[in-house]
Amino acid sequence: MLKKGTETELTIEGVAFEGKGIAKVDGLAVFVPNTTPGDRIRARITKSKKNYREGKLLEVLEEGPRRIEPKCQHARVCGGCSWQHVDYDYQLEFKKEQVRDHMERIGGFDNIDINDTIGCDQPFYYRNKMEYSIGHRRWLSPEEINRDEYVDDHCFAAGLHVPGRFDKVLNIQDCHLQHPISYKILDFVRTWCINHDVPPYDTIDHKGYMRNVVIRNSYHTDDLMVNLVTLKDDSEIVSPLSEALVNEFPEITTVINNINDRKNPTAVGRYEKVLYGPGYITDRIGSYHFKIDANAFFQTNTRQAEELYEVAKKYADIQPDDTVYDLYCGVGTLSLFLSEKAKNLLGIELSNVAIKNARKNAESNDVDNVDFQQGDMQHVFGELITKKYGAPDCLITDPPRAGMHPDVVENINKLKVPKLVYVSCNSSTMARDLEKMSEVYDIEELQPVDMFPQTYHIETVAKLRLKN
Repeated sequence: MLKKGTETELTIEGVAFEGKGIAKVDGLAVFVPNTTPGDRIRARITKSKKNYREGKLLEVLEEGPRRIEPKCQHARVCGGCSWQHVDYDYQLEFKKEQVRDHMERIGGFDNIDINDTIGCDQPFYYRNKMEYSIGHRRWLSPEEINRDEYVDDHCFAAGLHVPGRFDKVLNIQDCHLQHPISYKILDFVRTWCINHDVPPYDTIDHKGYMRNVVIRNSYHTDDLMVNLVTLKDDSEIVSPLSEALVNEFPEITTVINNINDRKNPTAVGRYEKVLYGPGYITDRIGSYHFKIDANAFFQTNTRQAEELYEVAKKYADIQPDDTVYDLYCGVGTLSLFLSEKAKNLLGIELSNVAIKNARKNAESNDVDNVDFQQGDMQHVFGELITKKYGAPDCLITDPPRAGMHPDVVENINKLKVPKLVYVSCNSSTMARDLEKMSEVYDIEELQPVDMFPQTYHIETVAKLRLKN
């Protein structure tokens, strides 16, 4: 039944994890991306597993009530945002239900109350950073693939990867995630490189020159950074390109060249050079300002980060005499945001670079009641740290997508901190951790915050209090 390659008609009944539509055939689940509830579609089965199937959308025969026309011409293929075909109100509803599903199915919590998702006032052009890829082969459209004649995919491709594929680049002609100037800069770089015979990077042979164009803009200031990531250090190519960019776009305040001569696919260079301007941009979250280098972490949606942090501050209910711990503190943005309410605040983070940035951020904001400790959370966070800094009255934890290590969860349960706030970018691992913490803590409130409109991703903040 429904073997791989089979074409079939399906009716989408709901939405599953990662935003895929779900249909049922004789009780068997079939997951199809780019669909919405109520859609009647024609699909081809692409993966056949024992308990489910995966399919590719071929045609929408009848549109469901939640389907809208995507704003971007690349929406159905591009990996940048996969939910433009879903109206935004339903995106918010689904994200709330996704959190509920994880809490009930993974965490084992019954009838848990979850607040409505806090939406984003600007569901397009909200990102302050875009990392575009450069490649020597482009992704072909379905129309090109189905042509009788051969279609050459070799070119200077600049854009984003198709989900699950890193060998080819979708050569985009449009993008609605960052300020419109972002795509114009990318298009200028692509055209300039083609006109000057600058070779794109070849991931297989590890040859070529141009690897990435990373653009960062500030929400609260007019700063604009262009980071040109190249395979080699060649000033004869990159310096004229930088000059041409600044002449064409006077809005640019700094240009950086990251040289990544390794095979790893990241846009972080082994070293970098400042080609124009100060080499960084500045932005604010709340009343605190931050210096942002080319490779520094900063919340990608500045406006929604402020909403997220306000929820965390409210749930923390920090009092003037409180000692606060901020686990997985990164560059200290949330630590500083909460510092004005606390007596003392300690941030703990694995990355040495992030800790250095956090200390610089505290110094530049004249914050003297915050300290930062570098180290692996499962080894650093425990009895020794509490002896040095004092037992916390409030604990903030904002772990990576994988959630917290079991040893960290165990240490939290042992400490029995009166107030705890869990900030998560992955509600499935959050539910797993909260299930273990429910022996010691009650979940009083859950608040989803939409940081990434047009995608299935959701941030969630949990308010926990020690059981009586």
